[in-house]
Amino acid sequence: MRSGRLPVKVFTIGYLLYALGFAMFKNNQEFLLYGGVVLLIGFVVLWIDDTASFTHGMLWCLSVWGLLHMLGGLVVVPETWLIGEGEKHVLYSLWLIPGVLKYDQFVHAYGFGVCMWIAYQWARAVYPVVPRFGILVLCALASLGLGALNEVIEFAATRFIHDTNVGGYDNTLWDLIFNLIGVVVAGTIIRFGEPVHQKTSDSFDRMRQRFHNKRLRSAHTERSREIN
Repeated sequence: MRSGRLPVKVFTIGYLLYALGFAMFKNNQEFLLYGGVVLLIGFVVLWIDDTASFTHGMLWCLSVWGLLHMLGGLVVVPETWLIGEGEKHVLYSLWLIPGVLKYDQFVHAYGFGVCMWIAYQWARAVYPVVPRFGILVLCALASLGLGALNEVIEFAATRFIHDTNVGGYDNTLWDLIFNLIGVVVAGTIIRFGEPVHQKTSDSFDRMRQRFHNKRLRSAHTERSREIN
């Protein structure tokens, strides 16, 4: 386990177990499915982390996204609160700014902005890149692709689970639009968040260290063969 990972793991596993238990108690099959997806994403990120060495901040942002997602589907809001027409009285349906921004849309923008950050950190770990337009576009497309996959999962939920809160075409398109907004905001922060020369230096330092470790392992293997 990488240093400092335990708190975010405990936090994430804790709320997921509580949310999945609550969904089972309420027989909420939709969020049992989504909880399983969040759990799968967590395992994939931990697997990639061996290569990418994600920052603690990024992992906490990802964990918070999962929490917001679970709260959105499981927290019931009062009947008097403004929600989307024909939708369930849960947090996901709530208008944060009436007619402008729903909780669901905010979570989409935030979550796929985080995915943009994940893609960029992974790219930097694999190859020493700087946040120029080209690499940011590639990372943006990766994040938007994950957003499209999320819509496929939601569509699958409507095929196999009765009484979901997924919505129709309008909901899907607004989800994709807010995914794009989140990606653009995240890309802007990545591009201008720290000096480019610092990003370049950090990337090459990591690559140099990786090659140095590889040479040490190769030398150790050769010595072992000579001894044998």
